[in-house]
Amino acid sequence: MIRMKEIYFAGGCFWGTQHFFSQVDGVKEALCGYANGHTENPKYEEVYTDTTGFAETVKVTYNPERIGLKELTELFFCIIDPLSLNRQGHDEGTRYRTGIYFTNPAEKDILQKVYARVEQKAGARLAVELEPLRNFYPAEERHQDYLDKNPEGYCHLSLKTFRYLRLFQDIRLFLGDEPDLTARMANTAALIQERMHFFWTGFYRADGSQLVLGPFQGPAACMRIGFGKGVCGSAWKEDRTLVVPDVHQFPGHIACSSLSQSEIVVPLHDAAGQVTGVLDIDSEQKATFDETDALWLEKIAAVMCSI
Repeated sequence: MIRMKEIYFAGGCFWGTQHFFSQVDGVKEALCGYANGHTENPKYEEVYTDTTGFAETVKVTYNPERIGLKELTELFFCIIDPLSLNRQGHDEGTRYRTGIYFTNPAEKDILQKVYARVEQKAGARLAVELEPLRNFYPAEERHQDYLDKNPEGYCHLSLKTFRYLRLFQDIRLFLGDEPDLTARMANTAALIQERMHFFWTGFYRADGSQLVLGPFQGPAACMRIGFGKGVCGSAWKEDRTLVVPDVHQFPGHIACSSLSQSEIVVPLHDAAGQVTGVLDIDSEQKATFDETDALWLEKIAAVMCSI
């Protein structure tokens, strides 16, 4: 018999956080509640005053044979601003602070490693608590599965976030243990294009001092791009994701299509951390891409390269 495990995530308003984790493969239950306060059996109206010390928190019960604590924690960091103190989205107050609360001290090391990687990437101290769980009280029934009961209700998470979660999980499942990178690129490009409906989605492979066109979805594109040239070559050279709201304002932009208006390029890495190519996505609209796209496309690129 599989023994379920649990972890507690405070990610701002618990309506959206619960809705997110309830859709994660391997999660048995996501329950809204109040954690790490200094009173007993708090009511929502009391927590709302910010005088009880409680944070709106979601208890995530999961099957460790289907998903691990590391991956759950990485997903958590995809839905919060880890540098924002006592505020997520439009919600502000100590009840909306972010935190990870654990019940098994042996799991702290796993959590700290994820925390440290996020902090290193952010280049600043995180405003996310990492503490043992002191107490947890389930929220009132009206708060449970709120967004299922009220599909048009308020959520501080964007609809794009939920679309990317489904896309990421489907790509990971679809690719499975396929060992051929070209095949993985082809179906990853197809799934992104099918779900997100971008103008152009594809891959370029590093070959010497050039990027060479790989599998893609969309109109014909540039066959080769030099190191440091255009958005793709710059992302390769700088080894970082580039989000370009207006390609016509990007110095040295290479116009593979005059219809492209905005672009995001994500570097691909091998097991040694070397850049082996890029994921390139274009839109016919300006300012299509933001940090949400960057976060999730980096995760998709990583899972595609994990062979």
